[in-house]
Amino acid sequence: MLLFLYNTGARVQEVAELRIENLELKEQPRAHLHGKGDKWRPCPLWTETVTLLRPLVAGRAPKESVFVSRQGRHLTRFGIYKIVRRVVGPLLDKPTSPSRPISPHVFRHTTAVHLLEAGVEVNVIRGWLGHTALETTYRYAEINLRPSKRPCPLASHRRVLRWDCREGLFGAMTKLSSTGSTISDHYVAVPAASSWMLRALSSHGHITVSGT
Repeated sequence: MLLFLYNTGARVQEVAELRIENLELKEQPRAHLHGKGDKWRPCPLWTETVTLLRPLVAGRAPKESVFVSRQGRHLTRFGIYKIVRRVVGPLLDKPTSPSRPISPHVFRHTTAVHLLEAGVEVNVIRGWLGHTALETTYRYAEINLRPSKRPCPLASHRRVLRWDCREGLFGAMTKLSSTGSTISDHYVAVPAASSWMLRALSSHGHITVSGT
């Protein structure tokens, strides 16, 4: 679930409402997210995310929730909050850890900032996150303009993803999701403020972290 949150940047309610029938895990894997205003959007899934989702949903009914409790019950948004805090909590005693509590929305925020650092255009990010107004996405751009004192170890990996209107928004999003197999291939660098997230994901065997 942590990797799904980071991959998609989904809102916690979108994750809670996700059903198995909303996943396509074969060619061009994607998740169909039910967002605000009763709007649906497709979001590409990384190979790592698909690898973890397949055994999770195998043999289950299409109408079932993707993420359930140990008792097999539907996870509410509050249950998701609880899981995130339980997993991330032990990692927050590091010098680089943020001082504020970690919630699922922090994953969404970090996804947006890392996409910007990878050179992805704002229009693509807006479609990825399901923002109605472009101004909402620009808030992340303003945050990303703040100068960083930490050197960028993955600067040579920088990729600039342009949105070609001929291929469609989902085509641009898919191009980004298929550019590599490790977290450093997807995003240009990991800011110190979000290194706790990568420790949480790597400690559960969800990703391979390199160059951080």
